[in-house]
Amino acid sequence: MAYPKLLGALCATTLLVAPAFAQDWPQRQITMVVPFAAGGPTDTVARMVAERMSADLGHQIIVENIGGAGGTLGAGNVAKADPDGYTVLLHHIGMATSATLYRNLAYDTLNAFDYVGLVTEVPMVVVARKDFEPNDFTAFISYVKDNADNLTLANAGIGSASHLCGMMLMSALEAPLVTVPYKGTGPAMTDLLGGQTDIMCDQTTNTTQQIKGGTIKAYAVTTPERLELFPDLPTAMESGLDGFDVSIWHGIYTPKGTPAEVNERLSKSLQSALADEGVVKAMADLGTAPSPAEDATPAALQAKLEAEIARWQPVIEAAGVYAD
Repeated sequence: MAYPKLLGALCATTLLVAPAFAQDWPQRQITMVVPFAAGGPTDTVARMVAERMSADLGHQIIVENIGGAGGTLGAGNVAKADPDGYTVLLHHIGMATSATLYRNLAYDTLNAFDYVGLVTEVPMVVVARKDFEPNDFTAFISYVKDNADNLTLANAGIGSASHLCGMMLMSALEAPLVTVPYKGTGPAMTDLLGGQTDIMCDQTTNTTQQIKGGTIKAYAVTTPERLELFPDLPTAMESGLDGFDVSIWHGIYTPKGTPAEVNERLSKSLQSALADEGVVKAMADLGTAPSPAEDATPAALQAKLEAEIARWQPVIEAAGVYAD
């Protein structure tokens, strides 16, 4: 007969411990896992945000790059981490697409994580080597369709932003280009700069400096509206590619079971970081903007992930290209 009382006492203790834990959190440094190489566009976004969140939380957020398997290796490590708020994941759209691209994932994308909030949506730009023949996007479309068998499309590896954008581009043009995957954004861009490949579609965080420097040729942006950063570049949609709307959104996650109060504290810290003038300017210089406060929330990120998995699943299945 003592068991019900004991069980009640244990439950009451658990209810008291969780809020107390959240109130005392954080007490030490936090690790932010970026599942891609250092120096890449997602890493750039992560370090901007981590610096300001560190100041807000009073403890440093250390960025740890765990690349490999299209971002799934780093994500899998976070899924297995202790749900204590000291390990977080900053991932991009690949969090959604990997659910279909990888048929044998080590984790269940929708059930292995809790949510903190959206960080930013980075536009993409269709670019080519600087001596690529077409001089505008209309001519680009015709040229690519006519020469698809002889053109190469670089990307940073299966599941990368450039791979996803490139896949959408080939689908829109109905032109199956020869794809050349690299182990990261850096080597992919290096070969485009050197003329070893012809075309690439990647984030403004990775292409802006090269476009401004004239070392690659830019043709179109993948957002519905033109970019203030490149006002003369047309959108893909205004050039005839209906529905071609691709931006690389980023979000922050925690392992499933992380106390809700901790996720909310992280979300508030993220909102503070995204409102920082230095972060706003740094992102503007890269052609993007921070997510508004209402999107930097657990609920908004969860809704985004669910919608994007549903959006990309038929695209990937129609292409029939999987990572495993």
